[in-house]
Amino acid sequence: MNLKLIVAAALFAIGYSSSAQAQLNFQTNTGTNSASAVSGLGGVQAGYNWQRDWLVFGLEADISGMRLNPQFNTVLQGTIPIIAPLVGSASSSIDWYGTVRGLAGWSSGPVLAYATGGLAYGRVDLSSSFSATVLVPGLTLAAQTSAERAGWVIGGGIGYLSSPNVMLNLEYQYVDLGSVNLASSAASNVGPSQISQSASANGRFQVVTAGISWLFTPTSNMPGAPWQGGYVGGHVGAAWGNDTTASYSASVAPPSDIRLKRDIALVGRLGDGLGLYRYRYLWSDTVYVGVMAQEVALLHPDAIVRSELDDYLRVDYGRLGLKLMTLAEWEREQQN
Repeated sequence: MNLKLIVAAALFAIGYSSSAQAQLNFQTNTGTNSASAVSGLGGVQAGYNWQRDWLVFGLEADISGMRLNPQFNTVLQGTIPIIAPLVGSASSSIDWYGTVRGLAGWSSGPVLAYATGGLAYGRVDLSSSFSATVLVPGLTLAAQTSAERAGWVIGGGIGYLSSPNVMLNLEYQYVDLGSVNLASSAASNVGPSQISQSASANGRFQVVTAGISWLFTPTSNMPGAPWQGGYVGGHVGAAWGNDTTASYSASVAPPSDIRLKRDIALVGRLGDGLGLYRYRYLWSDTVYVGVMAQEVALLHPDAIVRSELDDYLRVDYGRLGLKLMTLAEWEREQQN
């Protein structure tokens, strides 16, 4: 009999398979949310135009600063009966971007209508955090990532020569810097419990600007080519977009409290006198082999977790050097 009890304790400490974990009837809360942002911006531009009759074509580079920063919280919903909500927080930011573009347009006297497109580049930052301390003390996640991205831009605008050397323009741009993603997870032996998070920032946004530039007209400029020459200037405007999405999940197995168990039977004791029991939860017919939280509280109080979730006791199996098994798996292991 003593040998059988020793084998039982050893097999219990071996661990449990993913199929056993799936049978634990995890209670799960999940949540998904998204947001975008609007920001003012300002920047500088420089370029050079050539003109042939009514056709104007050229190259332009610009750089702009802004604060396109969506921030939001996500409240999880589900089957875990908590007294305080589980909340995940995410934010992303595009603080600057630049473009190098070609342009081509049609001019009629002092008015120019044009299309533009080319390379876009900028920095996209993304961060997310999730705390489940309401379930298990210390169970938190925090992750962040950032990347300099290269993408593309298309747009168009209207220009006006208010004087031979002063260019005014109104311009629209659609910018795509691509996506930045993150994901992380954490687990605890308490319960057991596990949490995860994922977030994505789609660095796509739209811009409308009004600008003014000084046109350096070449001395050799041909008659009838008022748009030809190099120019520098500045612009202000607004940007909107940078759609950001985040998803969160928290799962916890039922507590180890004796008040939630039935059909309890002792199957052995460890060397320190802690009992191993087979039992069913009140809502399940699956038979498990484990400990009773009230007994653990007397022998190993440091392995007990009292959560704000409810007044039931939970056991940190890791502190006991044990892992949970179903009775069926325990018996199969005992036969080997």
